[in-house]
Amino acid sequence: MKSKIKIASSAAVLTAALATSASAGNANTTNWLDNTISPVANPIYFEDPRVTSEVRPVYMYHWLPDTFHFSGGTVPLGGQVQVMAVQLRYALTEKLGLIATKDGYIEFQPHHTLGHEYGWGDLAAGLKYVLVDDQDNQAILTPGFTLTVPTGSPDVFQGHGSGEWNVFVSAEKGFDQLHFTGNAGFVIPNNFAQNTSQLHYSLQADYYLCQYFIPFAVANGYTILSNGNGQSSQSLNAVPLNTEGYDLINFGSADAAGTTQMTVGGGARSRILKNLDVGFAYEVGVVNPVGIFESRVTADVIWRF
Repeated sequence: MKSKIKIASSAAVLTAALATSASAGNANTTNWLDNTISPVANPIYFEDPRVTSEVRPVYMYHWLPDTFHFSGGTVPLGGQVQVMAVQLRYALTEKLGLIATKDGYIEFQPHHTLGHEYGWGDLAAGLKYVLVDDQDNQAILTPGFTLTVPTGSPDVFQGHGSGEWNVFVSAEKGFDQLHFTGNAGFVIPNNFAQNTSQLHYSLQADYYLCQYFIPFAVANGYTILSNGNGQSSQSLNAVPLNTEGYDLINFGSADAAGTTQMTVGGGARSRILKNLDVGFAYEVGVVNPVGIFESRVTADVIWRF
């Protein structure tokens, strides 16, 4: 009888242990978002739909085209633009995030026509909110906005206008190791005479091979919806620009409405530590007029806390 009691007791203990182990296993199940990555290219507009707390230093090396085409003529240009910035994001709650997406120092270094100039970029910050977080279907949807304040230096085509709003939505859909991330938004100036309004859109496909190598392909597009008055800079007052400055500059171009500019590229991220990513992207302009976009390298580091 005692043997039967001992056997029953042992069986109960074993069952409880197995149940506890299974429960712990379920608790440690990987969230599909743990293997997703933040976009690297187009860092000002292409926002991650996840809400995180992070510090993100960003470096961009942007090649200017040898010849700049505008309405009525061409001029030699060439050279490069370098940008050094730090983005900040902070999770106020699990779903609501504060984002500071634009700041930094700009070095404008053309080879011809325009002179070398140096100065600070405008400041932009806002909020985003996770509206849909569907773990079962590996999908997330996050709308948000930023406000750009014209605090930068006119020498590098910043500080112009009365500020502008970027109202956007970011989304991501996962298929296990394969993920598609998209973003679309409107740039709405406070003064339509001084800045152009724009539609921007981005799409990235990445594949999680391992934590140290996560390759991706990306495309970024910008469609100009309205003209400005062309008075963004004294050095460009007499030039009827038919393009815009992509994610970095809003010239307030006077002859750009209806044009679309687009880049394509690729790169990779590496998750060096659980809370530390590095990323690299290379893009080229593919739709005429390319404006100031010959090609660009973007590199960043993301430290999450």
